[in-house]
Amino acid sequence: MRRNNKANSRGMSRTPKSLRRMLDAFDKAILRIVQRDSKMPQRQVAEAVNLSAAAVQRRIAAMEEAGVIRGNVALVDPAVVGLTITSVVEVRMIDEHAATVAGAKALFQDTPEIQQCYYVTGGISFVLVIVTSDMPAYEALTRRLFVENAQVESFRSLIALERVKADTAVIVP
Repeated sequence: MRRNNKANSRGMSRTPKSLRRMLDAFDKAILRIVQRDSKMPQRQVAEAVNLSAAAVQRRIAAMEEAGVIRGNVALVDPAVVGLTITSVVEVRMIDEHAATVAGAKALFQDTPEIQQCYYVTGGISFVLVIVTSDMPAYEALTRRLFVENAQVESFRSLIALERVKADTAVIVP
């Protein structure tokens, strides 16, 4: 069990519960649409949720300001840009001291090949999703991040054979 249970250090929502409760049915409907297609014209979103385009624009701006909507991005197919290796990596640190964990978080956040990083419980310290161009690049990365890192006790790589599902949408109840 981890000693540090603060939500912010675990990557959990930084949005206060009070704000999440304030999202009404219109906000939730808008979120379901824009996380699938953020470039959909607001007039079309408005038609879909039965509001005016101005109301949709105000609601989206408010959700952006509140941090509910964190950004708008383009989703890139890794294989098309030459990133053919996807690996899920379990990392066990030598200890769970605050400095060790903070150092690992900083290192992993600053590594562009790491798409996702989770600080977890259950005997493993971190779970990472990593993409690289090929096995030599992956080996060099693991050597730098894990093998030559005195703070890493062990790591285990699971190389993906096929990308079956990779989604960014959050279920909006």
